[in-house]
Amino acid sequence: MVKLGGAILADAEALADVWAGVAATGGPVVVVHGGGPQATALARRLGHEPTLVAGRRVTGDLDLEVALYTLRGALNARLVGAARAAGTRAVGVSGADGALVTVTRRPPVEVDGEAVDFGHVGDVEAVDPTLVRTLLGAGFVPVVATVCADAAGALYNVNADTVAFELAAALGASRLDVVTEAGGVRRDPSDPASVLARLTGAEVAAGVAEGWIAGGMRPKLETALAALARGVPSVRVCAPADLGGDGGTVVVP
Repeated sequence: MVKLGGAILADAEALADVWAGVAATGGPVVVVHGGGPQATALARRLGHEPTLVAGRRVTGDLDLEVALYTLRGALNARLVGAARAAGTRAVGVSGADGALVTVTRRPPVEVDGEAVDFGHVGDVEAVDPTLVRTLLGAGFVPVVATVCADAAGALYNVNADTVAFELAAALGASRLDVVTEAGGVRRDPSDPASVLARLTGAEVAAGVAEGWIAGGMRPKLETALAALARGVPSVRVCAPADLGGDGGTVVVP
C-alpha cells in the first residue's frame, strides 16, 4: 500500500520516482492519494481560505466541492496518466466506487481543548475491498481518491492517511509506505540531514509534546501507529525515491 501526499502530485520528477518504485516492488500495489495543497490552491482562487485544525481540514460546502474537483477529478486522472507514461496500467477510483469505503459524518470532536465541527468529513465505518481485489487480480494498479460515501450516498472528504491504513488492514497488505515531499521524519524539521531511521510510539508522543512533530506530520504518525495496532506489519514514512529501497523512517509501536 502506497499513500501519496498532495505535494508529490505536483512534481513530475517525484511522480516518475513513485511509479518506478511501484514497478520495483514486483508485487500487487494499491496507491491512495491526498490533494491538500491543490485543494487549498483552488479554494483560494475562488476567494475562500480553508481552515485546518491540528493538520486536518475542515470541510464546508465549498470545501467539499473543491475536494471533488481536485481529488476525484484532476489529481486522480493525472496520476493515472503518469502511470501510463511509466508503462503501468492504473485505474482511478474513489472510496465511493463499489462501496469501497463506507463512512459516517464525523461528529464534533475536541481538539486541543476546543470543540471542532469538521463539516463534510467522514469517519470510516466499513471497507469492502472487492473492487480493489478485482482490479489487482486483473493486473491493474488501483489509484484511490479519498472521496467516500455514506450508506445513503452522501459524499464526504476523508483523510487520505486514514483511508490508506484502513485499506491496508482490510487487504492484509504487507507494508504501508506513506510518501511525503520531505521524506522521512526529521528531528529538526528544517534540517534534511536529521531524518530518523526509526521512531517509536513513545517518541511520537514526545515529539508532539515538544513541538517538532506538528502540522501534517502529526496525523500521519498517529495514523501509522493506528495501522500497526490494526495488524499492518510494517509502516514507513519516506520520499518518492525511497520506494523500492530502504530509506525513510520506519515507525514501530
